[in-house]
Amino acid sequence: MRPSSIRMAAAAFLAAGWLMQAALPAAAAPAAQGSMEQPSQVLESAANGMLKALDANRALYRRDPAKVDALVDKYILPHVDTRFSAELVLGKYWRTATPQQRESFINAFYHSMLSNYGAALADFTANMLKVYPTNVKPGTQNATVRTVMVRSNGSPVHVNYYMHMTPQGWKAWDVVIDGVSYVMSYREDFGPQIAQQGLDVVINHLERGEKPAAITKTTGHRP
Repeated sequence: MRPSSIRMAAAAFLAAGWLMQAALPAAAAPAAQGSMEQPSQVLESAANGMLKALDANRALYRRDPAKVDALVDKYILPHVDTRFSAELVLGKYWRTATPQQRESFINAFYHSMLSNYGAALADFTANMLKVYPTNVKPGTQNATVRTVMVRSNGSPVHVNYYMHMTPQGWKAWDVVIDGVSYVMSYREDFGPQIAQQGLDVVINHLERGEKPAAITKTTGHRP
């Protein structure tokens, strides 16, 4: 995955569709009481708060990207299954990790992405995304929300958000950009690094705020 694509994929995963509200077709009305809430409607609902907060003071968030963290925690994090994503990223190393290592990796990985890519959210606007509404049947456990993201140069990028039903409702666990999975891309990066250096070393690099894709260089190993 190219650096620009990694940045877009990470930012897209952090955004996870919650900046899509104005791009949704007018036909995507809220679910009727008692009916099943669609994954795209979950994204739309969370977008209202996120976009409103960003639009209220974009200049501030551009000057101080760290302030975006609080918005992500409030509007985005509750709708992302960070634990399931981390489990997939670690693969076989998740099974051998201690509970403390698992929690440390989840927190370090998420906050590393936030510190490195969260600033991109300050420039996200609804017209950057076109969303195709979902129409899943009751009892469905997995869904894909298809979108098209528009780069700054106007070229389109196909981005799919993979979601599943949890006890807390629909949550996103992966984003696939032009056919490349965000989760699998980082799994391919972290696997060789953990095998050579150990999970604690990788966690330590993440806790220092290093970009996940750059840790290969700091560990001295390339997959």
